[in-house]
Amino acid sequence: MPKTEEIKCTSPDCELDMFENHYTYDVPDDLSVSDLNCPMCGGTDCLEAIEL
Repeated sequence: MPKTEEIKCTSPDCELDMFENHYTYDVPDDLSVSDLNCPMCGGTDCLEAIEL
């Protein structure tokens, strides 16, 4: 089963508090949150994985 991550945007100018990212089987193992962009503000260095 591919992994699912909850990710939050920490940018003070962004209205998005969190989103869920559902990976597929063909995603490289070395892909991390730093490779993603916020779907709302487009920021990259403002994303953090939410640890449950």
